[in-house]
Amino acid sequence: MWSIVGLAFGAVLGLAAAFGGFGAFVLVLVFGIVGFLAGRAYEGEIDLAELFTRRG
Repeated sequence: MWSIVGLAFGAVLGLAAAFGGFGAFVLVLVFGIVGFLAGRAYEGEIDLAELFTRRG
């Protein structure tokens, strides 16, 4: 299943780069990463608080 998700994400990035330029490519990439992290946090696979807090 993840190979299909990766293929779809790559296709979206390619279309954004082709029709929207580099700015659209970066915007789609950033939103994709944020969505990926949110999905992993929702499923309980990662802890975002641990990811963004400083260790002292």
